Amino acid sequence: MKFLNENDIWKCVSMSDVIDAIDESYRVYEEGTFTMPTRTQLKDGDNTLILMPCISKTSIGTKLVTSFPNNQDLPTLHSLVILNDHENGSIQAIMDGAFLTGLRTGALGGSAVRHLAKPDVQSLAVIGTGVQGFYQTLAACAEREIKEIYFYNRSLHKIPDFIDELNVHLNESIRIHICQSVNQAVKDAEIIITATTSETPVLPEDETLYHGKLIIGIGSFQPTMQEFPDVLFKTAKHFYIDSHDAKKESGDVINPIKKGLYDDSHIHYFSTVIKNETHSSQLNYDEGSVVFKSTGMALFDVVVASNIFERSEKMKVGSHI
Repeated sequence: MKFLNENDIWKCVSMSDVIDAIDESYRVYEEGTFTMPTRTQLKDGDNTLILMPCISKTSIGTKLVTSFPNNQDLPTLHSLVILNDHENGSIQAIMDGAFLTGLRTGALGGSAVRHLAKPDVQSLAVIGTGVQGFYQTLAACAEREIKEIYFYNRSLHKIPDFIDELNVHLNESIRIHICQSVNQAVKDAEIIITATTSETPVLPEDETLYHGKLIIGIGSFQPTMQEFPDVLFKTAKHFYIDSHDAKKESGDVINPIKKGLYDDSHIHYFSTVIKNETHSSQLNYDEGSVVFKSTGMALFDVVVASNIFERSEKMKVGSHI
């Protein structure tokens, strides 16, 4: 059994590698060759304990996550991923789950950018400059030649440190803007990514801000959370979700359906984009916007963790415990 920390994982994979693994996960999802219950969520006030197991044809894995949104000097998420041998059940690896979650969730957004964004997009807005915002930015920049990035966070004083850390990984030619309002951040952006756990919409109720754009929602994973404004669904011509559970877990999917703003039959699984090799030119951006909403699922963790473990074995990376 080995332990893989953040440095070990980075030695094994790039962001593009993880996006490839996410695409592989969608193919498995489309085939249905896995067993995965709806995640278990135990609430304690604002805090949540989450358990996410999954068995595929080749791997067994479980992720344990705690979400403490009111943490001030500590990350919101703490987590471990345990990977088991498919033949005998023995523990193969324990991984830094918080880092792996950030990486694979970033790759979920990256996969959406890879397959849905127009090829020539150059501008990105990220709302929420926490861990998820960090990896969403890296993933988007891995898939498109981004030249302008607009950041907004409710706690503006946190953005400079976030950017300092991000600049280590980004091309020096990218221009970064710290925005004083959400409107300022999204008005010139061709891709908009929300990465918060807000219970009220973080994007403005102005449909002119979204026409012809790709909007990616990553943060909300409970019915009480909602990042998207109601008006977005007036302009959304295509609405994709990463799994069936998103219809039960995220207010960004539940509430528009409940309010009659969007019909359930018009919401599609992103796995069909991978299966059908849908190209962004088929999405009619001239007619409105394209929306992708992810709540995540254990299948992503297992496929990504298995990929990392296999590479770590070949590269002899990790600490045996």
